[in-house]
Amino acid sequence: MGELSWRSRFGGLLWLGSVLEPRLWRAFRQHPHHLQTAALARTSRPCNHNYMSTDDVNTGPAGTSDEQASAAEKLRGWFTGRMPSEWLDGTLEVKVDREEITVIVPISAPQSAEGASEGELAAAWDGRSRRFREDTRQQRIEIAHEAEHTFGRKVSWGVRSGNSGDRVVMYTTFSVPVMTRLRQAERLVLDTLVDAGVARSRSDALAWCVRLVGEHEDAWLADLRSALERVEQVRAEGPRSA
Repeated sequence: MGELSWRSRFGGLLWLGSVLEPRLWRAFRQHPHHLQTAALARTSRPCNHNYMSTDDVNTGPAGTSDEQASAAEKLRGWFTGRMPSEWLDGTLEVKVDREEITVIVPISAPQSAEGASEGELAAAWDGRSRRFREDTRQQRIEIAHEAEHTFGRKVSWGVRSGNSGDRVVMYTTFSVPVMTRLRQAERLVLDTLVDAGVARSRSDALAWCVRLVGEHEDAWLADLRSALERVEQVRAEGPRSA
C-alpha cells in the first residue's frame, strides 16, 4: 500500500523522467524501494542554510567585519545575561564565525605574595583556572546547549586573567576542516615544512602557516599602512624637476 501511494504521488514525475531518460524508469521498476529511500533521505536531510542562519546572528560567508562585530556584540550580551555576575571580573570576550562561538571568561587572578616568581604566578593561575572549570562545568554545559540550539554553532570555552588579560587558558576548541586549492609552488612550501619536521602533514603545515600569520598580523598590517601612507605622500608631492 505504501509503495502504491508513493507511486501515485510521484508517478507523473517519473513518467516525464522516463520520457526524457529511460534509465530512470528502468531503475524505478527494478528497485522502487531504493529510489523511495533516496528521495526521502534527500528531503529530510538538514539544510545547511538552516544550520548557518539564525534570526539573531547571521554571519554568512560574505559577511563583512562590521556584521561580524555586530554579531559578536549581540552574543556577548546574550552570554553575559546568562552568566552569574560573580563569574566575571571584566568584560566577556566573544568571537564568532560560521561554525563556532568562542567565549573567554575574565576571572579574578589569585592572590600571590609580593615579588612572587613567574613560576609561582603560573602555578597559581593554573590552579585558579582549573578550579573555575570544575566549579562551573554544569552551568556552562547548560548555557552551551541553549546557545547551540539557538544559534546553530558549537560553543568553546576559555578563561583569561581579568586584571592583565595576558594569561589565557582554552578549555575546549572546535576544529573545522577547510578545503583549499594550492598551486605547485604553494604545495612545495608545505612539503618543505613537513620534510623539515615543522609539521606532520600538509594540513598541519597549512594550519601552522595560518597561526604564524595570525601572530604577526598586527605588525604586518601596521607596516602595510605605513607603506601606503608613504605612497600617498609621494603621490601628493608629485614629480620633482631636476
